[in-house]
Amino acid sequence: MKESKRQRQVGEMVRRHFGSVLLQEGSYIYGRALVTVTNVKMSSDLGLAKIYLSVYNTENKQEVMLMLDEHLVQLRQSLAQRIKKHVRRIPRIAFYIDDTVDEMYRVDALFDSIGMPKNKQEEE
Repeated sequence: MKESKRQRQVGEMVRRHFGSVLLQEGSYIYGRALVTVTNVKMSSDLGLAKIYLSVYNTENKQEVMLMLDEHLVQLRQSLAQRIKKHVRRIPRIAFYIDDTVDEMYRVDALFDSIGMPKNKQEEE
């Protein structure tokens, strides 16, 4: 089902503000790992925000996700402080790992291993 304009607007607002929350409070939760918000998908009733995160600078991404889940209430409260004037109710939050960048590096490594050029400029 296609996202409505309002779902996209609220999702983008949550993405921006939750990114700021992670910048301010993230290092206390998960230490030296680098966590960025790549995307936010809102449910049709705007009651759930599915937050997609990229996790770098750590071997154990799942551990970082577990730490975030343990601090879910605190993170949601911090988000609420930032967006409460823009939404009727604060959405529940669910975290998902976004492996898009990891997958891109894996495909690049595969191309390198078989000696294929990655793009048209390398062919010329």
